[in-house]
Amino acid sequence: MDYQTIEVSLSNNIGTVFLNRPDKMNALNSQMRAEITSAVNELGKKARVVVISGNGRAFCSGQDLGDRVNVADIDLERTLRDEYEPMLYAIMNCPVPTITALNGPAAGAGANLALAADVVIAAKSSYLLQAFTRIGLIPDAGGTYIMPRTMGMAKSIGASLFAEKITAEQADQWGLIWEAVEDDVFEQTWKARATHLATGPSVAFAHVKEAMRASMHNTLEDQLALEAKLQSSCGKTRDFKEGVLAFLQKRPAEFEGR
Repeated sequence: MDYQTIEVSLSNNIGTVFLNRPDKMNALNSQMRAEITSAVNELGKKARVVVISGNGRAFCSGQDLGDRVNVADIDLERTLRDEYEPMLYAIMNCPVPTITALNGPAAGAGANLALAADVVIAAKSSYLLQAFTRIGLIPDAGGTYIMPRTMGMAKSIGASLFAEKITAEQADQWGLIWEAVEDDVFEQTWKARATHLATGPSVAFAHVKEAMRASMHNTLEDQLALEAKLQSSCGKTRDFKEGVLAFLQKRPAEFEGR
């Protein structure tokens, strides 16, 4: 696909998607949402990790409010159902680990796009902003699902009602993201994390995602049964045998992702 609003690459089993409308602070329009969906779906078949970041000073400023001529004509339900949901499902259901490299501000739907990844690594100068109530809306793009499950109800409601910036360090402290790092080591850090995942036991990584997500609605009995099933699957992989052998031989494991 000839992408116009994003930059996509695949190297050393690391797939990258860079939002590329820097003059608009990478605001999401219909084309960008479709392109992100397509790119993540394709990279999920070829890469062993997918990284999403932004070009320029912002990660994503949210919905491009200039994408429609007349605000009164916007069908928000249709837009969320037909354009946002496929994008979010592509990221959240990606068969390989996903990383958001949060390079700058992420507001509105852009914040929740960032949070849709399995791991968020943020530069300390970046921030998240649930800006929706500033224009009379509620958090969407999965925000009301993700936030209560990560940083709890009190912080989630406060962040939504007051629409105040959540700094990268606050997001880290509240459990909303994986880590906040100094700007001067940000790129180095996310690339090292991506390399770790791209050279790791891919089947185990996929099953980690499946088990963790299922735990949010499973009973203990169901979850223990799922763990046993998924562990059995991991135990049949070449990577499990390699991991044990490497441990016994006191050397780094060479995982092949199978």
